[in-house]
Amino acid sequence: MSATNNKWQAQQAFWSSFGLTAYDELSVPDDAVMPYITYEAVAGNLDAKTQVSASIYYRSNSWAEISQKADYIAQRIAADERPAIPIDGGYMMVRLPDGVMHSDRMDEPTDRSVRRIRFVVEIEFLTKY
Repeated sequence: MSATNNKWQAQQAFWSSFGLTAYDELSVPDDAVMPYITYEAVAGNLDAKTQVSASIYYRSNSWAEISQKADYIAQRIAADERPAIPIDGGYMMVRLPDGVMHSDRMDEPTDRSVRRIRFVVEIEFLTKY
């Protein structure tokens, strides 16, 4: 992953790298088509570790495919395939807290075909600003 312009763009590029469209959770369009990822966008200070959540959304009658994607994301993060993501002025680090993905399956009461897995990651910015 090449250097991006800022912390916001680095997060977008990171979450988009898992083969699904990714949206800042505050800007999911009404016409978004599943599957996709939403994430909490943060801009932490130097050396400040921040825990944020991300969610994967699928439309399916089964948890199999979404669970495979969640496992894939956890394995990629845990394997440190992206230990430091370059950004202007430094790096962004993404880790699983305690090295293990903590996730929750969530139902959508108004649409039983929507599957959501929410998980937490730790983001740290190693930057001058």
